[in-house]
Amino acid sequence: MALTICTRFTDEYQLFEELGKGAFSVVRRCVKISSGQEYAAKIINTKKLSARDHQKLEREARICRLLKHPNIVRLHDSISEEGFHYLVFDLVTGGELFEDIVAREYYSEADASHCIQQILESVHHCHVNGIVHRDLKPENLLLASKMKGAAVKLADFGLAIEVQGDQQAWFGFAGTPGYLSPEVLRKDPYGKPVDMWACGVILYILLVGYPPFWDEDQHRLYQQIKAGAYDFPSPEWDTVTPDAKDLINKMLTINPSKRITAAEALKHPWICQRSTVASMMHRQETVECLKKFNARRKLKGAILTTLLVTRNFSGMSGSVNNKTNLASSPKDTGPAPALEPQTTVIHNPVDRNKESTESANTTIEDEDLKARRFGNLSINSIWQPAGGPQNSEPKQAPNSSVQSKSIMARKQDIIKVTEQLIESINNGDFESYAKICDPGLTSFEPEALGNLVEGHDFHRFYFENALSKGNKPVHTILLNPHVHLIGEDAACIAYIRLTQYMDGSGIPRTMQSEETRVWHRRDGKWLNIHFHRSGAPSVPIK
Repeated sequence: MALTICTRFTDEYQLFEELGKGAFSVVRRCVKISSGQEYAAKIINTKKLSARDHQKLEREARICRLLKHPNIVRLHDSISEEGFHYLVFDLVTGGELFEDIVAREYYSEADASHCIQQILESVHHCHVNGIVHRDLKPENLLLASKMKGAAVKLADFGLAIEVQGDQQAWFGFAGTPGYLSPEVLRKDPYGKPVDMWACGVILYILLVGYPPFWDEDQHRLYQQIKAGAYDFPSPEWDTVTPDAKDLINKMLTINPSKRITAAEALKHPWICQRSTVASMMHRQETVECLKKFNARRKLKGAILTTLLVTRNFSGMSGSVNNKTNLASSPKDTGPAPALEPQTTVIHNPVDRNKESTESANTTIEDEDLKARRFGNLSINSIWQPAGGPQNSEPKQAPNSSVQSKSIMARKQDIIKVTEQLIESINNGDFESYAKICDPGLTSFEPEALGNLVEGHDFHRFYFENALSKGNKPVHTILLNPHVHLIGEDAACIAYIRLTQYMDGSGIPRTMQSEETRVWHRRDGKWLNIHFHRSGAPSVPIK
């Protein structure tokens, strides 16, 4: 008898554009043919999964089927076909909550209260149904639509576990570093309270735009968390009400048995009496800090995802599980100059904001711990803010002057090829630009409105329709370029880019952006495989 192969997804749904991707999965918009209803299909390549990965997939589907709540992304269908498994979810079109907040004209403590209330409602529903999420973080907090007042939706139950009542047990080391609870770091038995700790971290960020625990060194970060070493510094916390601080303190209680529960938090005055307790004052400084926080976590997440998905870097292996959408590309739309464009490199310290390099969206589980080093390279050394420590290269033996010179030479090569790429942009020279960039270049930039850009077509449009028609001089300055070497054939460069230009009225202008580019050497030639630009868009063309 011939084996019947299931084709139910193929028969019932039509696939459309890609919405995001991970190591073993891609998310695409789909439409149910019979109803015309839109959904988001998470498509998992099961041929690449281990037996344990299959078990985790089954667990995720089982948990998602159980949870039905207005503040949780709902699973509508789970279908296995040959080589692929399809999870059909609500199509949420509003993007990330944190990205929406920074785009608002008005944001207050009362708004933060409303946001955390919806998050708590989703967590409470999980806990009532015996589910612990284990990976609460900004990337997993989405908005149902772009409409004002759209519901917050909790997403991604890939690390969620099932527990019995208030069961405490060791379920393994899992979560995202900046949001891990003290009991997980101590490897003590844990349960539902880990989600409430993460809610405390999220609420802290919602109020001031930076996390309570932050350090570029992961060990020191973990020591801070285990000690509950956070505070409410002036001046930003001076305008936050005592009730808001009280709720944070109750969430960030080290002892999990004394930590506030989701049900109790929903009854806290700052939540249930928001209109009379929470401040209505606009928090502009919070919005500004949150913009920088968003840029940092997107940037690091994009780099890590690129490293994972390409899998071409020398000495690189492992199973870091990163749940972020790949970023889209800076096409750098500066006007093309008639005069020779210049690129200046300046090494100087850059002011550093309160932020955690470990607050990025790097999700880890037990089996990922050994993979947190690619050869001699720690994940934490892949990205550090401009002006950060310069000692992230593998330690050298004494008197290794030859090796040191080799490292410096490769770093200079990366700076030089970056200058060449930017010069091609300033010249509107797409042919030169394309030769330096990988055909599968991925990128993230303000002009792409938060969407994944892959390949050259998006950038070609600007070269052909704007850059090539410019006739004003451009001067680009790279402030404090910081290069990280990744094995022999890969590198990452981070820098501040200042672009000086003349506008249509002949007035000199300056634009600033933060950029990171990931380079990979193939056949002796460096190619840009990914870049991220945050801050101001490229020079506007008029």
